Amino acid sequence: MFLKRFRPYFNYLKPVKVQFGVGLLAGLIYAASSGFGLPYVTKHLVPLVTQPDKPEAAVLLGYLALVPIMFALRALGSFVNAYFIAYSGMYVLEQIRRMVFDHIQCLPIAFFHKNKVGDLMSRVLGDTTLLQTAVVRVVDSLIKEPATLLAAGAYLVYLSFQAEDISFILLALASIPACVLPIRFIGQAIVKKATLVQAQAGELNHVLNENLSATREIRAYNLEAQQSELFAVSCARFFKQSLKVVKYDKALTPIIEVVTAGALVGALYIAIQRDVDEGALASILVALYMCYQPTKKLGNVSNTIRQAEASLNRLEYVLDTRDTVPDAENPTPLKKAQGDLEFENVSFQYADELVLQSVHAAIPAGQTVALVGPSGAGKTTFANLVPRFYDVADGCVKIDGLDVRQIAKADLRRQIALVSQEAVLFGDTIANNIRLGNPDASDADIEQAARMAHAQDFIEALEDGYETLVGERGSRLSGGQRQRISIARAFLKNAPIIILDEPTSALDSVSEHQIQAALEELSKGRTVMIIAHRFSTIQHADRILVFDRGQIIASGTHAELYPNNALYKSLYDKQSKTTLEN
Repeated sequence: MFLKRFRPYFNYLKPVKVQFGVGLLAGLIYAASSGFGLPYVTKHLVPLVTQPDKPEAAVLLGYLALVPIMFALRALGSFVNAYFIAYSGMYVLEQIRRMVFDHIQCLPIAFFHKNKVGDLMSRVLGDTTLLQTAVVRVVDSLIKEPATLLAAGAYLVYLSFQAEDISFILLALASIPACVLPIRFIGQAIVKKATLVQAQAGELNHVLNENLSATREIRAYNLEAQQSELFAVSCARFFKQSLKVVKYDKALTPIIEVVTAGALVGALYIAIQRDVDEGALASILVALYMCYQPTKKLGNVSNTIRQAEASLNRLEYVLDTRDTVPDAENPTPLKKAQGDLEFENVSFQYADELVLQSVHAAIPAGQTVALVGPSGAGKTTFANLVPRFYDVADGCVKIDGLDVRQIAKADLRRQIALVSQEAVLFGDTIANNIRLGNPDASDADIEQAARMAHAQDFIEALEDGYETLVGERGSRLSGGQRQRISIARAFLKNAPIIILDEPTSALDSVSEHQIQAALEELSKGRTVMIIAHRFSTIQHADRILVFDRGQIIASGTHAELYPNNALYKSLYDKQSKTTLEN
């Protein structure tokens, strides 16, 4: 019954149903040779060895030959079963991981504000492995182990019909249902404990990911000891929770052994009292062992399912999260936008925090507009509504008169190039990082984009040129070099709308000057929104929008705003003073 939740994931076995079927068939061969074959051979072989009159050599050799044959069948069945079940399992694991990862790609930006990266990594890597175990290995065990149990039970029934005085052995089988209660109780406890373990695994992953992502800051502020202590505490919690799962998991086998040992001793006592012959007695012991061994394994299967159920809860939290910025059912196609932007009575809030309030703004195609204001005024949110990283709570955002919610997100985002404050590069070559702007671009196109971004000289000075690997997040390049590659990517995309999220704030004056020149070239003929904290980046802006507390309180040029808007004058003077002091 508890496998019902896993049923949808069994569909991932369909492409490998032949391999999985071969594995199950091999498991049945293992079960038959173990549960029926070995007891049967034992019953006939023991009397031949123990009786006073020795049988003919040919007969003895014939029965003796059955022993390695049965063990060979068990070994072959076990190997083929293990190999093809592992093959199927790895395939299913790959598909489930891809499914979860693909779904994460469709989730909105807001989802990642609420969930830690390390925890999501734990779900994609750790929880999927436990789910794969439930889907594949458990299904295999639920066929192979009951088959072994049935084969052994069938032999005991067969034996009881052969000799009525040993029908008592069937009573020993009655102890098997007595194992159900501890299996059920322990399984329920494991679900709760495993949920806590997986959650703590996510927390441990988060601490590790955060540490490795901030190596410079940790050393600059002498945080090594603090980080070690934080990791040690997280490890200790994970250790403590894991032990609780182990305690319940490992308690099941001894309980089952105690129950079955009592039944086995009772069966032996009656067998001795009834003077059962050696062959039958030996085969009874083998058959009963083959009955109880699968019972123990099925108990472990139950525990595995319970642990996988805890992981499934965590995975389904991700899989059941819906895209809060969905595409329209029948989106309006948009091949190439002109770049007219319009914000009509736009409001937006994060949870209960109102960020934008009834904002109106029109940005004609080809105009460069700077967004200025204190931190938290709503500048970045305003810009993020254009590519639909978020959707408005009220009002609408339009491109060329079309509500962005009526345009497919892929079409919409093809019209927009983003240059962020922190240039994000992937662990690939410089050429491939630039090519992200246009996957079909030629090498000549990439070099042209690099020239326009003032990146050509430093790239050609590198030993491998455009084939230079940039390292994780571009760690082998300077901040200015990374930013110029990011700008080259935007040039290559050739989008009509550009969003510049303070692209020079973390650079030295020389790099800033080079990038400023590249940005002026990039802005020509395009609609540009500059999120500005440093006023040097808005020198070539056609218009400035001043934000305060989620509203646009002023709009105009520097010459118009400086004498007439107190907030703008305050921000400008404060930064000018800081620049002079530096």
